[in-house]
Amino acid sequence: MEFALWTPLAIPAILAVLSLTVDSAQLRRYSPVASSAAVLGSGLLLISVVLERGGATSIGDLLRADALSAYMLAVVGAVGLVSTWGGISSLAASRGRTAGSYGALLSLFLAAMSLAVLADSIGLMWAAIEATTIATAFLVGHHRSRRSLEAAWKYVILGSVGVAIALLGIVLIYAASIDTDTPTLSWLALSQSGLGLDPALVTAGGALAVLGFATKSGLAPMHSWLPDAHSQAPAPVSGLMSGVLLSVALYAILRIQTITNAVIGPDFLRVMLSIGGLLSLLVAASLLIRQRDYKRMLAYSSIEHMGLMAIGVGIGPAALPAVLLYVLAHGLIKATLFVLSGRILTIEGTPVIADVKHLLVRRPGLAIPWLIAMSALIGFPPFSIFFAEVGIITAGWSVGMGGVVAAALVLLLVIFAALTRLTVAMTMGSPPASEPFTVDRSAHGPRLPIILALVTTATMAFVAEPVGTLLVQATSVLGGTN
Repeated sequence: MEFALWTPLAIPAILAVLSLTVDSAQLRRYSPVASSAAVLGSGLLLISVVLERGGATSIGDLLRADALSAYMLAVVGAVGLVSTWGGISSLAASRGRTAGSYGALLSLFLAAMSLAVLADSIGLMWAAIEATTIATAFLVGHHRSRRSLEAAWKYVILGSVGVAIALLGIVLIYAASIDTDTPTLSWLALSQSGLGLDPALVTAGGALAVLGFATKSGLAPMHSWLPDAHSQAPAPVSGLMSGVLLSVALYAILRIQTITNAVIGPDFLRVMLSIGGLLSLLVAASLLIRQRDYKRMLAYSSIEHMGLMAIGVGIGPAALPAVLLYVLAHGLIKATLFVLSGRILTIEGTPVIADVKHLLVRRPGLAIPWLIAMSALIGFPPFSIFFAEVGIITAGWSVGMGGVVAAALVLLLVIFAALTRLTVAMTMGSPPASEPFTVDRSAHGPRLPIILALVTTATMAFVAEPVGTLLVQATSVLGGTN
């Protein structure tokens, strides 16, 4: 089964090389889709092995797939498939000398995220996350406009600061293990209790590592790169960055938290993550109220959802199944919405909400999936985001964090009102009789990935087997028991 660990790294890497060297428009167009399918297939295969045999699949101390990493690999593949397949028209629009590099960078981006979730060493995990910064920096600036290049530079500078801080934290965690019998960067070894790690170094290293990875996951106050990068990148790239890059950084925080919990207990990072989560919700609420750009609206929504996930991570094991369900649901919905936003931008020619009116009457082929996906994003049942949010809030109450979840709930209500108002402004109403129009029922791109994403998000929370079992097993991994 070791080939399932190599496949999500090797296939995208091979396709990236072919995109750069073979002059084939079809290859460049479909190679990111094939890379996503390879990652998803490997993730599902590893999940089936974990559920059937238990334990983990590993290649030495290099790669390791337990229930959590197999689940995250499947999330990367699923969100990647929706983003690249749904955004195939955007890929097709990338022509000329940049077409090959665009497809190659997308495949490398997928390979780097796969490596980040499969690495057993937290040092290798850091290197993989740094590799995502390099790939996405070029993708954010793909349009070569002044604003996209400015967003790319901002992302590079702030992202590099974040990963540098995380590297310092990882060095300190390694230093904490030097006086033990086995100095190591292996997450599996470091998360075992009784190893004898230096508590002071683990405290400092854990704080710095979480602060650094929080920058990559878009948590306030380290979030300022996110709205510019997500709004200026091509739609499939925005979908991937919002849907999985932020979650992969959150996955790194989960791994670091397991190490610190084993040495100094959960209270230190619980406070840190709760403050970061509430700040993120406050930033999102205050800026969504006056938002005028629908791509930036989705970007600030990402900050909101990452903030609530961070609070869930801080709550601990009681909320982790809901957090993991949240990761997949948010990823699929956000990929769907960014793909649709790219189609709307192409057709309407503007990202300004005030200039995109009466969409449901004029362009039902785009407005209907947009409305359904926005309903899921805002948190309406039966979509999984609703159940994930309820799970985090009830878990917070049960562990004595009522004040934190009450504050989060108030901010969520403000965000709910803001997103509802903006969505209604884009979609509802009819043009005046003096402005004749032709009804456009075209989806302006593949419908199937959008439908699959919405159906999966609407039904996933009701599937006890194998989804429920997998989430429980992934949570037990973070408790250091698997």
